[in-house]
Amino acid sequence: MVIDEEHAYRVCSARDARFDGCFIHAVQTTGIYCRPSCPAVTPKRRNSRFFLTAAAAQSAGFRACRRCLPDAVPGSPEWNLRADLAGRAMRLISDGIVERDGVTGLASKLGYSERHLTRVLTAELGAGPLALARAHRAHAARLLIETTELPFADIAFAAGFASVRQFNDTIRLVFASTPSDMRGRGKAPIGTPGRIVLRLPYRPPFDAEGLLLHFRAHALPGVEEITTDSYARTLALPHGEATVRLTFPTDHVLCSLRLADMRDLGAAVARVRRLLDLDADPVAVDTFLGTDPTIGPLVRATPGIRVPGSVDGAETLLRLVAPFAGVPLQIPDGNLTHLYTAADHPLTEALATGRLAVDVGRTLEDLTEELTTAAGPEVANEVAMRVLGAPDVPALPTSARHLAAEAQNWRPWRSYAAAHLTRKAATSS
Repeated sequence: MVIDEEHAYRVCSARDARFDGCFIHAVQTTGIYCRPSCPAVTPKRRNSRFFLTAAAAQSAGFRACRRCLPDAVPGSPEWNLRADLAGRAMRLISDGIVERDGVTGLASKLGYSERHLTRVLTAELGAGPLALARAHRAHAARLLIETTELPFADIAFAAGFASVRQFNDTIRLVFASTPSDMRGRGKAPIGTPGRIVLRLPYRPPFDAEGLLLHFRAHALPGVEEITTDSYARTLALPHGEATVRLTFPTDHVLCSLRLADMRDLGAAVARVRRLLDLDADPVAVDTFLGTDPTIGPLVRATPGIRVPGSVDGAETLLRLVAPFAGVPLQIPDGNLTHLYTAADHPLTEALATGRLAVDVGRTLEDLTEELTTAAGPEVANEVAMRVLGAPDVPALPTSARHLAAEAQNWRPWRSYAAAHLTRKAATSS
């Protein structure tokens, strides 16, 4: 993706928060990079540089602004819109695959050599996989420094650093500060012992009610818990079990995590963000669909609708085709008592042996082709829409199948149109 720098500069001059997370604004005279809406005085155009990622800005020698905290913004909607190698890699990196399996594991997952992957990411995003993963680790470390009382050595390990020295060097390089100074500036931890509480940003408007309606309609007792204004569930993460409780204040999502292993923080946050579709650009979606004679009235009645996503691709698939069988949590969390597992089913074996992979590193075409053969087109579309966050999947609810031909007019946002139609059907029944 090529940044239109003149347009980007106008966005920064207007301090337009809708573009936070879509690109980075760096200032050559100060050596600092910011989010587009940073309240600081906008520099002259000749002193401005623009990057797609924080990692690219860091690789160019810039450090994060202490005032606007450019890493504490919604992610770029590009990583859901793009099904190319760069988009797939970014989704896997945000899930922590480099910390777990290295660049070798990332390249293997994507089906390319390390050399080719590094070349493509550097050309497309301005930084290679190691630099992108380092930016991800720095963000996870900042969250732990400012929201917990964990010792810094434990934070370094949890965020994926190989040593405390590497952790300290990265914090100084990225934030021009020390961990001790950052903890002193941060707010006092708001969690309880054993919990981490985070504020997850999004681009408004945000239809939390629609998400809660979806979760309530599909909830599994013991695995999920729904109230009028909250959602909680268990998570099976790479290093252990976890639970998450979500509430929805007016300008952010409050996320309370209980982790068996702190190394899973980054993966947990990335999966919750995908579950709630927090990196979407609702203004772009609503502007386009709002002009349609069929969908337009629904859009105006419910702005900012989100497409419910997935915390685990295999779970999302198996919930559609196989009976439920739970595994008890080692330590129950209130009404959350079980991790999700499925009863015996042909696809259970295929997923367990690796013959079938359902994760954010797959392409839309390959995943839907495999799943159409294995489980049928309706299941394939539903899984692709939720697991990949694909915005243009023709997954219409049963009550709206007669609109299949008309749905061609809703491209490239058919997934969001389907979410509107699903919500209409749920509230009308």
